[in-house]
Amino acid sequence: MTQLTLVIGNKNYSSWSLRAWLAMKQAGVTFAEMRIPLDTPTSHQEIRRYSPSGQVPVLLHGDLTVWESLAICEYVAEVFAPGLWPQGRRERAIARSIAHEMHGDFINLRQKMPMDCRARYPGEGMKPELRAEIDRITSILRECRTQFGADGDFLFGKFTVADAMFAPVVSRFITYDVKLGEIETAYAQAIVSLPAMQDWLEAAANEVEHIDTFF
Repeated sequence: MTQLTLVIGNKNYSSWSLRAWLAMKQAGVTFAEMRIPLDTPTSHQEIRRYSPSGQVPVLLHGDLTVWESLAICEYVAEVFAPGLWPQGRRERAIARSIAHEMHGDFINLRQKMPMDCRARYPGEGMKPELRAEIDRITSILRECRTQFGADGDFLFGKFTVADAMFAPVVSRFITYDVKLGEIETAYAQAIVSLPAMQDWLEAAANEVEHIDTFF
């Protein structure tokens, strides 16, 4: 079988890289990992060798290049791991809806609470315009856990692409000490407790690069 290679950025900062990486790890897909540090004089040039968009992550599979996190997750689910989406049509439709919502929305969260796994900034970045986005995210977590999560610890019971898309948000909630309800707290703990997530966080803590963030 042709080897898969996932090109990612810094594990401490690259939320989009985490999404694709975690989905592949949870699916049990074997792949090589190529890390290109971001925000250096040569970052864009190096990434453009593999990604037509000049951004990470990008998946290389033989002569096929798949870029953008959600597209990578869809490709992996289609080719290697159909269990990355819920089996039921209704659940699958909702999982795709919230995955795409996370992909395309929540701009204030990205700008005011950038991912920084190893740092702690309690209360920083909490602006009025961000409160509505956090309320929307926590309502998604509660509704999915309540309606579809009976068979496991994740949004639809078993781990899906939707969980991969929300995993960096869990990291942000920890970094900025966002107060959560009981259901969301338990969900966040389930994400953080994943062995793959622990591996990512450990690697992030050991990275030496520092990128100036919003603060």
